Amino acid sequence: MAITRGSERDLLLPGLAGVEGKYPQIIRQWPGAFARGFSKMAMERIAEMRYTGLAQLKAEGSATVFDNAPGERWVWQIEHNAYGLGTAITREALDDNLYKEHFGPLSFGLAESCAQTEEIVHANVINTSATVNPSFLGDQMPLASTAHPIDNGTYANRPSPDLDLNESAIEYALQQIRVFPDQAGLRLLARGRKLVVPIALEFTAERLTKAELRPGTNTNDITAFLSSGGLPEAYQVMDYLTSPYLWMVLTTIKGLVSYERVPFELDLQVDPVTGNLLIIAYFRFGVGVRNPRGCWISAPSA
Repeated sequence: MAITRGSERDLLLPGLAGVEGKYPQIIRQWPGAFARGFSKMAMERIAEMRYTGLAQLKAEGSATVFDNAPGERWVWQIEHNAYGLGTAITREALDDNLYKEHFGPLSFGLAESCAQTEEIVHANVINTSATVNPSFLGDQMPLASTAHPIDNGTYANRPSPDLDLNESAIEYALQQIRVFPDQAGLRLLARGRKLVVPIALEFTAERLTKAELRPGTNTNDITAFLSSGGLPEAYQVMDYLTSPYLWMVLTTIKGLVSYERVPFELDLQVDPVTGNLLIIAYFRFGVGVRNPRGCWISAPSA
């Protein structure tokens, strides 16, 4: 059913003091948490490799130990999904509308609808981080796990039990990020760079990342993780995180990724049978995980 003159009856007459319904929109937030890429493929696949391990002691005259275990371990895949939304308006409703700048083909809100859809899809990667997402494949573990497998062991990018956001929890997270291993068990250069929080933790994050002295104390102790260079990008709020308790530290490893396959486009067509104007929005992208070491997530339930 197209938009008709009955849907906009007061817009057909002069004298309106204003037309409400369009509001300022939240600026794009997902680029602050996801590395952005562009794709020309049906899907993107990332293979995680195992390289050589530690060198072995070689006694005089003895043979060198060979490490022939290197090779592919996990494959992470990111599928591109298409999203679209359309609306139609009759020729008469378009002809007789006196306020087209407020309620016209280019102001129906399709761009805003698609932008918020994009935010929700990206945030859901984090919202569902505690459950296995088979579309990502990879190591068959949740994004946030205490047991991501490596050769001869595991590593964690989630505490057990989950921790509420406070100074000691951030310190613990930054320490655990520094001991992330590669697939062979070797240490890698990983550091925390940014705190990501939901709306409910915004003011807590502000106090923790902006206070030179330890918040909530009556001493002159410094906030050690800040003075030592922890969280150089401070924090970011993501409005579409659904848990008021979940928080995440992004690391210097590229972890969460987003690939643009087809950018947002708006198409206007006239239906040759009805004369209705069809306004159709379309875009296509894929989001997923490149490496779980790119984030450290705590998801307490209360």
